[in-house]
Parts: sequence; structure tokens; C-alpha cells
Amino acid sequence: MIPPSLIPVAAILAAMWLVYLVDFLLPISMVSFGLVPRTFQGILGIPAMTFLHGGMKHLLGNTVPLAILLSLTIVTRDRPWPSIISIVLGGGALLWLFGRSANHVGASLLIFGLITFLITVGIREKQFVSITIALVVGFFFGGSLLWGVIPMPGSSVSWDGHLCGAIAGVVVGLNATDYSFG
Repeated sequence: MIPPSLIPVAAILAAMWLVYLVDFLLPISMVSFGLVPRTFQGILGIPAMTFLHGGMKHLLGNTVPLAILLSLTIVTRDRPWPSIISIVLGGGALLWLFGRSANHVGASLLIFGLITFLITVGIREKQFVSITIALVVGFFFGGSLLWGVIPMPGSSVSWDGHLCGAIAGVVVGLNATDYSFG
């Protein structure tokens, strides 16, 4: 049984999988609704990109980290949703303004934002729960954080989406008022 506080996490993950299934079954490409920087249609991709994935491997690669990081955020914060939404919208806006011209899809922007958010609030709040979460997240996701924001020649990975998400996570973490349960 899923604890009631984690039902939204399950709903977000289910929505990602449902969108992928619809994209797979229908003769339209849902991925075309991704974030394309500095285009009018690309603005719609700011909230949509989290739910769009370029393939099964991409979706699987985002599902587990997103489930873990959303769950950690939700169970350790008094009011997690304003921070989560701010990471998506803030990181998406940064990517729309400064990202390379490409179709950006996937939940990685949110994942990288949650990594830096949890680390930032842990350092800022100096409470046992926050510091413990920051250390755990840093240990398990720190390598991905460092390597994920470096451009790799010939790669289709949205390193700039990762970077914009990470920046948004730090900014939101520095300004968060949704204190941990500490």
C-alpha cells in the first residue's frame, strides 16, 4: 500500500508511463511537445517535458531516480509542492532562454533540480534530517550531478537541461521556506 503522501509521486510516474504508452500506440509523436528553446511552441514544453521521453531506456533511466528524489522531498518537507513546481518552471524557463536549439524531453531537469535542492536545503538548514538527506543524495547522485552537466560531443543528452535544473534547484533551495520535519 502506498502511503497517502506518496500518491502524487505514483501519479506522476504513472502519467509518465501513460504518456509513453500513448506515444507508442498512436501515430502521433508526443515527443514533439518537448521544450524547444526560444520558440513559442517550446514554452508548452516547460511543464510537459517531464512527462515526455525519447524511448524506453530514457523512461526507465528517469523513473527510479525521480521516484526516490520526489519521495525524499515529499516526506522530508512541510510544503514540498511549491518547491517542486518552482524547480520545473524555473529550470524550464532557464532552459527555454539559454538552452541549445534542440527538442528537450525527459524528467532529468527535475531530477537534477531535486538533487541540488535537497543538498542546498541540507546545508542551509543545518538540521539532522536535512543534512542526512543531503549526504545520502550527494553520495548516490553526486557523480551523476557532476558528469550530467558536462557537454559530451555527439551526445543527445540534454546536459543544458540538467544544468538549468541544477541551477533552479539551488535557487529554490536557497529561498525555500518549506522547512524539513527536522
